[in-house]
Amino acid sequence: MFKHFLQNISLLIGLAITLLSTSPVMGSSLDNLANSLAKIRGEVEELQTQLDAEKEKHTNEISILSSQLTDLSIEERRQEMGIKKLQNSIEKMTLDSKQAEQSGESLKPVLFEILATFKQHILTGFPFKVDDRIKAIEDLEDNLSNQLVDPNKAVNQTWALIEDEIRLSKENGIYQQTILLDGEKVLADIAKLGSVFLFFQTRDNRVGMAKRSANNSWKFEVTDSASDIEQIAKLFDALKKQIRQGFFELPNPLRK
Repeated sequence: MFKHFLQNISLLIGLAITLLSTSPVMGSSLDNLANSLAKIRGEVEELQTQLDAEKEKHTNEISILSSQLTDLSIEERRQEMGIKKLQNSIEKMTLDSKQAEQSGESLKPVLFEILATFKQHILTGFPFKVDDRIKAIEDLEDNLSNQLVDPNKAVNQTWALIEDEIRLSKENGIYQQTILLDGEKVLADIAKLGSVFLFFQTRDNRVGMAKRSANNSWKFEVTDSASDIEQIAKLFDALKKQIRQGFFELPNPLRK
């Protein structure tokens, strides 16, 4: 329709120019018409330029969103693979112990190996309450070392910790934790979405998100973008009101 409009305008301008060249007796009124048509042609050309620019912008935005969606899918698969690896380890250990009727003492080395793998998963993974999650593992390790827990019961406790980790990857909510921000430990309110997105607000009104760096480690970064700050504030408000479903426009921590 817009292209049709441009063609009609061009025909009209052409007709007016023809009239001007063959009917000089029409005087100043035709001069005014010519000036008006020239102005219209300029406006139409400007609109066409703006339309072309918007089309290019739209194409670029679609390309960026597609790339970010791919990044999000990769991050989600990364978290799922980590959890699956832990599940496979504990399942294999349980099966092996039953088949071989291992004694408690022979179970210990296997348990310590799995707990070490679990600990590494947490240290290099999603930066949510890392200290608390690590402490739960170390407490179990200490109990095993000091013979305060039977190894067979420790298998069940290890499995319970892994189930907690799986549940953690599916929960959304607001929590409090200490984060490292610009080299300083700061108590912050945390909005956690599964084990992929984590946004924060501090008591001194700094707002930001956890981002994965090039070496796959996580870092908390403050944002100064007005739109990012507004989107994060809306997310916190919704979660505080127990609104956990719906459409939320959020800054993408996976964006390069």
